[in-house]
Amino acid sequence: MKSAFVRYSPLLLLALLWEAVTRLGVISALALPPLTHIAVAWIRLLKGGDLWTNSLVSLYRGGAGLLIAIVIGGTLGVAMAWWRPIKVVVGPLVEIFYPLPKSALIPVTALWLGFGDGSKILLIFLGCMLPVTLGTFNGARGSEQELVWLSRSMGASRLRTLWDVVIPSAMPELLNGIRTALALAFVLLVSSELIAAQHGLGYLIGYLGDGGNYDGMFAVVITISILGFVADRVYIVLMRRVLQWRE
Repeated sequence: MKSAFVRYSPLLLLALLWEAVTRLGVISALALPPLTHIAVAWIRLLKGGDLWTNSLVSLYRGGAGLLIAIVIGGTLGVAMAWWRPIKVVVGPLVEIFYPLPKSALIPVTALWLGFGDGSKILLIFLGCMLPVTLGTFNGARGSEQELVWLSRSMGASRLRTLWDVVIPSAMPELLNGIRTALALAFVLLVSSELIAAQHGLGYLIGYLGDGGNYDGMFAVVITISILGFVADRVYIVLMRRVLQWRE
């Protein structure tokens, strides 16, 4: 508890500074509402149900898109590393689309699937698949060739070698790619909901901002930050448990 308090004490100092500069009039309350006002607005949104319902919608969209990206991206990354014809075909496509700003796909997915869940899930899938694919590919390519040769010399099939040697070797890079995709999923989710959505936390930010309810708008922004932080911390714990065998 003491180490956690020391580690996150800068956040407490930031909160105190935030409240002080707004209360003293250094920054206008319209530009940056006091944290106490934001807390009151957060409780009001929570009691009214708007925060609950829109959070569930956003988490569903983000979770579904990320899960599909992990399954397809991980499979594709291993296939690119293990079968050269797939790398020859898919590799250039990955290299071309990786630098593309993923937010540029928001109008495209909205045009294809409208303003509902489908367009958000597709956008998150397309944006998150590439980090997962590259992480898995780099991890699988980094497998120790001695272990691969040893497995093959002992009579293991290519698929058995893939399962017992290559995939465990690729696991650290795969998990790092998923962590990158997790952060990207929140960015794409909120961006798409701000532009083309009728529900979700991003939509709620735009709705409250347009109505002049800046306390509520900041409350939703902080909620998204907390959700992203908690998701990242939980994922780190799970990642350490998955990789315990390497120790």
